[in-house]
Amino acid sequence: MSRIAYLTGAVLFTALLPSSAAAEWRERFKESFGWPPTLTVDHVLVQTSLYTRHFNPDPEHTDQQRLISIEAHTPDRWHVGGARFKNSFNQDSVYVYAGKSFPLWQPNATFELRGKLTAGLLHGYRGEYRDKIPFNHYEIAPAAMPAIGIRWHHVESDLIIFGKAGMMLTAGVRF
Repeated sequence: MSRIAYLTGAVLFTALLPSSAAAEWRERFKESFGWPPTLTVDHVLVQTSLYTRHFNPDPEHTDQQRLISIEAHTPDRWHVGGARFKNSFNQDSVYVYAGKSFPLWQPNATFELRGKLTAGLLHGYRGEYRDKIPFNHYEIAPAAMPAIGIRWHHVESDLIIFGKAGMMLTAGVRF
């Protein structure tokens, strides 16, 4: 059964089931999605940007994001984090988010290929650039960013797609 179908079924039927059946559904939900997350920090990841590329370059764009981010990861692959960077128009910006990583391939304990999705709030597109991102009416906009990444021992790297605008390559160290 697909995870989306399972999620929908779990939410709808849990309310209708006797308490023992509801407890069983909650346990299956926890096994499938790791929710609710364990409130224990497994490791911290600190990253910076290495390379940025806009899909449709504009003379006003900068590809020097000077990103610094920090994420706290749980044992069940959930994480919360924040990033400070220069946006495409060289304005100081902040992204505060939560997310989850999904293992794609892990041949051993020291190497991993993974998918990652974060969602949160983005602040920093101001003035004449305020409308360059959707839903930025109060200079704070919702954002979701998918990524694919690798880990080798304590070194990690992500290729992050930021909407239709571009992509960024990051690298960092986990502690």
